[in-house]
Amino acid sequence: MTSSTVMNYDIENDDSFTQPVGRWSVLYYGSGHMLNDITAACWFTYLLLFLTDIGLSPRGAAAVMLSGQIADGFATIFIGELIDRFGHFKIWHGAGSVLVAVSFSSVFGWAATQVAHMSMVNCITLNSTSRVVLTSCRNAFTMVANLSLYAIAFIVFSVSTAKTHADLENQYRWIAYSSIFIGCCFVGIFLSRTEEPRLKMGLRGNSHARISWAYWFKKILYYQVALVYMLTRLVVNVSQAYLAFYVINDLRMGQSAKALVPAIIYICSFIVSILLQEMAWTGQRLKAYYSAGGVLWVFCGAGILILPMNMSAFMYVLAIFVGIANALMMVTGISMQNVLVGEDLSGCAFVCGTLSFLDKMSCGIAVYVLQSYQSMSPTVLDNNSSITSLTVLDNNSLISTSYISVTRFGLGLIPAICSLVSVAVTFTMKLHTPYSKPLVEPLLQ
Repeated sequence: MTSSTVMNYDIENDDSFTQPVGRWSVLYYGSGHMLNDITAACWFTYLLLFLTDIGLSPRGAAAVMLSGQIADGFATIFIGELIDRFGHFKIWHGAGSVLVAVSFSSVFGWAATQVAHMSMVNCITLNSTSRVVLTSCRNAFTMVANLSLYAIAFIVFSVSTAKTHADLENQYRWIAYSSIFIGCCFVGIFLSRTEEPRLKMGLRGNSHARISWAYWFKKILYYQVALVYMLTRLVVNVSQAYLAFYVINDLRMGQSAKALVPAIIYICSFIVSILLQEMAWTGQRLKAYYSAGGVLWVFCGAGILILPMNMSAFMYVLAIFVGIANALMMVTGISMQNVLVGEDLSGCAFVCGTLSFLDKMSCGIAVYVLQSYQSMSPTVLDNNSSITSLTVLDNNSLISTSYISVTRFGLGLIPAICSLVSVAVTFTMKLHTPYSKPLVEPLLQ
């Protein structure tokens, strides 16, 4: 009996595989990525800030991030292949979480946890709507992780003052320790309350056969989904990395804005992620909601690019729409992976691993390139303009130049372009969702 025959037999004889997932199962699953999310938030939000604060050049700080992204990217492919071969999502997830907790920079742990948790969705259920709901809940907990990080950072920075490099390192160490503790609590809930997916176990009942890489590389949808996922991650991660720099250096807002603006984004994303769980999902609806988020980001990017200092308060309004756009794009973009996998569960971890590889590499390279020019970023002199003016001495003569700062490019232009391209790609997709039913127990009454 082939693996596909076993799969079809299971589906025909156990309708639970296509039934919607219950509320508590969704919540328990969503909590499983908290440790990865909160440490990743530290990585993208404070790593560049920390490294430049202790004396590294912007390019040197970006090189550190790039090296971690490259290692993480290759690890995701390796881990994905191992999970497809041997299964046992929870074991890989637990082992990866331990590595992350023990060593904050453990890219192997990050990869194991991320790929195991992301690919597990496909083996929990074949129901299209439930897969989106699980992904949406996962994204909601990502927002909780980000908000938790900012709350921790606010407390640490409020109760202690960094006068030396040692004090600064101690602040960030406490942020890391507190984040790891909170993340581990949620990992414990996930591991104790989430069962190993029966779909994967049933599929491997008589065979350890797996789908070859060539199978995916021959599918046009694989490349479309990969491109959309990579561009979506670029939008979210690059904008997150440069948000603090933008509100402080470009808009000259108060220090509180460095925490308040991101908090507004995460709260709005959290609310939207919850609301997205309350509907039945089809391929066309995935495309429509993703496109709405992408178009919204284009307008937000344009606003960020031209926003002058004397209208900096408008950034709070933009933050609301950025949060909405992020949630729409992330939830539907990741859900497109699940549509790509469909019932081909023997290769689900490979798909998640390779797409994560593209995400890590593209984000690392993008940040490195931007940071390479960051030291050239001038001081804003004109409060009424988003264009920076700078006077330089060249061949014993003064030359006045004007250009947009690197931070504005990183936060405004790059996410807007990526969003536009990804929306165009989405329109070319053909997404088939055979099992689509609403959630058994709505999270909102």
